[in-house]
Amino acid sequence: MLKQSKLSNASLRRRTAARKSVQGMTLIEIMIVVVIMAMIAAGVGFAVLPQLDRAKERDTEGGVQTVRAAVTLYIATNNAECATVEQLLEDKILDKGKSSRDAWDREFRIECDGSEVTVTSAGSDGEFETEDDIK
Repeated sequence: MLKQSKLSNASLRRRTAARKSVQGMTLIEIMIVVVIMAMIAAGVGFAVLPQLDRAKERDTEGGVQTVRAAVTLYIATNNAECATVEQLLEDKILDKGKSSRDAWDREFRIECDGSEVTVTSAGSDGEFETEDDIK
């Protein structure tokens, strides 16, 4: 009986030790995982953010071309000198969607000089006559 008691005690100790070893993660292990995840997120952020800016520029370039074509159509149709975005929207030459504003949700500037139409977006800084303007 004593031998069986020693075996069950030894067996019990082994089970208890095994449970303690798989009980959970330590705070250090959790912190290491969090730091690794933060490093991965930072790397992805550095890779994605410049692409987002470039996508906005490309979207605005397409909007500039759309508005320029709409102004040219307006001038030809109405025998007018130039048009504003509001006039293009009223005459339904432009949709009220994003083609009437740039990617930064600002209005386009339209200038007409005879038959030459120039449509400009202020770009990311929001100021005209700077180097980031999109024509």
